[in-house]
Amino acid sequence: MNKQVLLSVKNLNVKFKTLNGMIIAIENNSFDVMKGEVLGLVGESGCGKSLTSLSIMGLVEKPGITNADEMLFEGEDISKYSDEEMRNIRGNKISMIFQEPLTSLNPLFTVGNQMDEVFKLHRGLNRKESKKLSIEMLSFVGIPAPESVYGRYPSTLSGGMRQRVMIAMALSCRPKLLIADEPTTALDVTIQRQILNLMKNLRKEIDTSIILITHDLSVIAEMADRVVVMYAGEIVEQADVYSLFKNPLHPYTDGLVKSTIKLGETSHRLSTISGTVPSITNMPSGCRFHPRCQFASKRCKEEKPKLVANRDGALVRCWLYC
Repeated sequence: MNKQVLLSVKNLNVKFKTLNGMIIAIENNSFDVMKGEVLGLVGESGCGKSLTSLSIMGLVEKPGITNADEMLFEGEDISKYSDEEMRNIRGNKISMIFQEPLTSLNPLFTVGNQMDEVFKLHRGLNRKESKKLSIEMLSFVGIPAPESVYGRYPSTLSGGMRQRVMIAMALSCRPKLLIADEPTTALDVTIQRQILNLMKNLRKEIDTSIILITHDLSVIAEMADRVVVMYAGEIVEQADVYSLFKNPLHPYTDGLVKSTIKLGETSHRLSTISGTVPSITNMPSGCRFHPRCQFASKRCKEEKPKLVANRDGALVRCWLYC
């Protein structure tokens, strides 16, 4: 039985108006998130992963301009929603875990104050009801002594504990979609494991779909059902997680996979991708990856490839397959 589509993004664009004209940061990206699945969004820093997630949340600030042909969430085009309508969606049906919880949590208010606000805003609960549910959510994400943590300030908590608080807040209203932006960055490996296990359990228990944004392919291999690979603001490959690791199609994806440490290989020399991600103010002509690609031809430098499907259903943007 085919899964239903929860979120369908068609031709997403994000532009920034500058003194030197309009700069395109995200260009014509389309992807779906199915109900109950984990969609991995990968690529180097500067590829547009976080900006894509902010676009879904309606959080791209001026001078940024976001537009899409459509962004259907549960059949409703949220790209046409007003700011007020999006505020009713954010934290309620769609929640986000940001990269650094210390900067996302307000240092002037206790954990309890900030969690209560979610229940008051989206459920209209009073203080007593909000406190009860806040403590229940802190316990739900595995925080010991949740009553004590409820009354503490974010700065008094460890990085792993703050991340759990952020997850508890994000899941307070049982969202249909959770966007996790580098949820294990800057955490030690033990805490990383705890956070990933927590996300696995939450997915099973409340059937939340997850967009998992990371540059760590080992996390993607463990967590994701399907993967979207981004480079320089564009999607260059989409495939199920098994196909992507077994047979990466795009040279950029292949480079990412080969640069990942494999379990049990002690003498393996890691591959690297030469060069860096281009600046959005100076994008290459043709294929954006061609300056770093060992297979680049004259056509790659002059013509931009389209995202096309192969016979197995994977999508790739490369002249090797067009």
